[in-house]
Amino acid sequence: MTGIRLTTLSNGLRVITDHVESMHSVALGIWVGVGTRHEDMIENGVAHMVEHMLFKGTKKRTAAQIVEQIENVGGSMNAYTSREVTSYHVHLLKDDMVLGLDIMADMYLNSIMPEEEIERERQVILQEIGMNNDTPDDLLFDQFYECAFPAQAMGAPILGTAAIIEKMNRASLENYVRRFYTPARTVISAAGAVDHDHFVAQVEKLFAAMPKDQADRDLHAAYTGGEIRTQKELEQAHILFGFDGINRLDPDYYATAALSTMLGGGMSSRLFQEVREKRGLVYSIYSFHSGYQDDGLFGIYAGTGPDKLTEIMPVICEEIQKFSASVTEEELARAKAQMKASTLMGRESMMTRADQQAKHLLFRDKVYDLEAAVKIIDAIDIPTIRRVTDRIFSTAPTLAALGPIETLESFDQVIQRIAA
Repeated sequence: MTGIRLTTLSNGLRVITDHVESMHSVALGIWVGVGTRHEDMIENGVAHMVEHMLFKGTKKRTAAQIVEQIENVGGSMNAYTSREVTSYHVHLLKDDMVLGLDIMADMYLNSIMPEEEIERERQVILQEIGMNNDTPDDLLFDQFYECAFPAQAMGAPILGTAAIIEKMNRASLENYVRRFYTPARTVISAAGAVDHDHFVAQVEKLFAAMPKDQADRDLHAAYTGGEIRTQKELEQAHILFGFDGINRLDPDYYATAALSTMLGGGMSSRLFQEVREKRGLVYSIYSFHSGYQDDGLFGIYAGTGPDKLTEIMPVICEEIQKFSASVTEEELARAKAQMKASTLMGRESMMTRADQQAKHLLFRDKVYDLEAAVKIIDAIDIPTIRRVTDRIFSTAPTLAALGPIETLESFDQVIQRIAA
């Protein structure tokens, strides 16, 4: 953890830096431990709309001035909203760190959300929702989550729905900021050419006036599984098949990532080799695991032509069924090497470092320790993989399908295949 330092201000806001020698730039930003799953369902999309609105003017900068002042010094800025975190960040040269931090603080603390900008951004987000609905992969993932976690914010779309966004008002946005954009939920993170003491002094100057609070972490997702099918005129059928996953604090979290890597994480994975290379049934197939505070979601995506659709689920189910008993040391060693390489290569990006440290603090209340993570990966063995495989694939399945899916076998048939 050389170069990583953490300071907590008196109001509870945490500041973490990752100093990297020989860098000319610094990536810095604000990470807030809230996202879509913290919304009331009647205001679905408010987290994402707030993220947009913080770029639309403050008490001392217009929307244009915010981006111009960053780009005038050659920097870049961006933001994202996920189910459990929202981030605002910039990447610029080290001499411009104070400017970048000042602009981030100004957006976070002094956004005025002008009514005319709300109306303008409302139209932008409605277009974004329309684009999402026209993109099969994006639409399918929204449906997959909604099916896995029905009637709850965990399964709601990050962008919200058009009907809700059309009615979203300034009061909803401001109430959301007041409720969630607080010190206990906030981490300021920087990586690259950054001096910790100088950075903390600047943060304290800008953020010390925020009142101390206590973040509420009591969240409960309710995975149920099920199916959703949407008949649509497309060239390909798109399928997402999944199971209840594992939360990020679970001891089996890293082993689940290894399972996903072996099953469908790359060109050497079982699904890719069997479904694409040997049988030619798909262009794209992969698996993934997303871990959250109290639950997770394991999924397999496949895109195929209508003429191959009848063969897809039997092959996927067969690969799942035989995995536990046939997993090899060679496969596991390759998966562990891929996981470690991905982790280490990611450290070459300053923004990845800043993002990783911030989210680790928000999600685990401790500094990310690369060496400890590598040791956990190295310790994964075959019995652990078998236990995790049985644990994941014994849960109720979720099936989402979109496109020309008339010949996709029934959900009952799929359940019978998995249970056989």
